[in-house]
Amino acid sequence: MQFKDYFSKQASQYREFRPHYPPELFAYLAGLTKHHDLAWDCATGNGQAALGLAPYYAQVIATDASRAQLEQATQDPKIRYKLLPAEQTDIASSSVDLVTVAQALHWFDFDRFFAEVRRVARPDAVIAIWGYSLMKFGVPALDGLVAHFYDDVLWKGGYWPEQRRYLDEEYDTIPFPFAALTPPVITLRVKWNFERFLQYLGTWSAVQKFRDSKGFDPVAHHLREALFQAWGEPSEPRELSTDLLMRVGRVNASRSE
Repeated sequence: MQFKDYFSKQASQYREFRPHYPPELFAYLAGLTKHHDLAWDCATGNGQAALGLAPYYAQVIATDASRAQLEQATQDPKIRYKLLPAEQTDIASSSVDLVTVAQALHWFDFDRFFAEVRRVARPDAVIAIWGYSLMKFGVPALDGLVAHFYDDVLWKGGYWPEQRRYLDEEYDTIPFPFAALTPPVITLRVKWNFERFLQYLGTWSAVQKFRDSKGFDPVAHHLREALFQAWGEPSEPRELSTDLLMRVGRVNASRSE
């Protein structure tokens, strides 16, 4: 499957305006692996997850198929960034203790990627994938407006790629041919003011596709004014949250384990 690049155009915004994963996520994952020599963060983007892993592993290899995303990556002496597709890397066989994929597995050629994971994994290695769909305010007026924009403007308009459905289905339907572990509930939380939230929406691949297709910004056209009226004081931050959608497993163990 050819790499579909939905993120290079907004790579700098992606780095600046996407939420950061909570520290307890990386502590949990590190606690699963017997060894802490090498982690592979696949589809690293600007290195957000790789940076979370760096305190726990001697080295992190962080790969991505988008050069523009890697050009925005935060440097760290423990992280080696590489321009490589998920399905074919130059990582040494049987060398990786932990494989992570954050908000990206749904874009991959599953069979080829899983074969690559098995190739690079040590006998006791762990794979962890996670993502998130809509974050919620817990305020019906705000959540209703965002849901309408997400569903009726972007989904029904054909601007979300089909693979996005895996996130809406909470990763329950995404292939995961490994011996599953049961992760804890880990919640992603942010506090953003009105403009900061709109900047986050601008990183969505469907928003970029709409702009390219129609020549104007769907956030400004379909959402901004109504959301502004429902927000209250626009400079006041509001909390958004969602539980991470996680699949965690042991790579080389029996699936019935």
